[in-house]
Amino acid sequence: MGEAPLRILFAGTPEFASIHLRSLIGSEHSLIGVYTQPDRPSGRGRKLQSSPVKKLARSAALPVFQPASLRDPVAQQQLAALQADVMVVVAYGLILPQAVLDAPRFGCLNVHASLLPRWRGAAPIQRAIEAGDSTTGITIMQMDAGLDTGAMLATASCPIGPRTHAGQLHDELAVLGPPLLLEVLGELPERQRHRREQDDDQATYAHKILKPEAQLDWRCSAPVLDRRVRAFNPFPVCFSPLAGERIRVWQAATHTPPGPTGAPGTIVQADERGIAVCCGEGSLLLQVLQLEGGKALPVKELLSAHQARFAPGKRFDLPPTSAS
Repeated sequence: MGEAPLRILFAGTPEFASIHLRSLIGSEHSLIGVYTQPDRPSGRGRKLQSSPVKKLARSAALPVFQPASLRDPVAQQQLAALQADVMVVVAYGLILPQAVLDAPRFGCLNVHASLLPRWRGAAPIQRAIEAGDSTTGITIMQMDAGLDTGAMLATASCPIGPRTHAGQLHDELAVLGPPLLLEVLGELPERQRHRREQDDDQATYAHKILKPEAQLDWRCSAPVLDRRVRAFNPFPVCFSPLAGERIRVWQAATHTPPGPTGAPGTIVQADERGIAVCCGEGSLLLQVLQLEGGKALPVKELLSAHQARFAPGKRFDLPPTSAS
């Protein structure tokens, strides 16, 4: 390592962040504290659940801090008193005010799951797939007061395959990020001297995923819906109502050949190869579905008990307005 080990504060919440925290725990650096969001009620019992980052930090006997906001002067004073060299932020979910950004000696670094300036914001993995991007990656940036607008210290690219879904891409980026982060930390002053400013004219924004977006609008083209199914797997999972029942769509593909045409949402084929549904352009072949109260099943298994439900001529409902 070219530089002396650093005193690091870590801030993150979900599984993606915990993978990066684990790499720091095993590094030469000194972790002096972990920030994560407050415990939230979850599940049917609505019991308070710790974040993946908190669970890992506790298992490693690291101090854990869970302020509701970092705008609180008391929380800011507590953070500054830890005298960190740098704060590493990975999918934390809270805004860092300027006082926090300035507290560590080398400021705050963010591990972001896109090749900035493309896909700033909350859902870069899903939006990259939804948009049909062929490449994404990881950016390590020096945080500033803007939303993912800071100067870039390092990037690493990752291809997006034609059948890749968001869960798979998440896992691939989670492998790519930790070694890049350790590389940057190992030569941090040098990286900061040679940082690259982002081109704001090239920026796109990855809006937070809203559950209503997951309803398939069959008036869209088949390729658009194919990408959306992959982008929203494993959350929130695309769905479409059929005869009053919400059918979740876990896997689908553009139907080749497109087959018979009909009104958007109309089932034109239902066999072991899949359930073909007419779209605004082309048709989508549904391959893995989940009925209400059931588990996700390949269409071949589903049709053995529910052939009549998906008979050609039946039609999925359309949302009131286009979700595209």
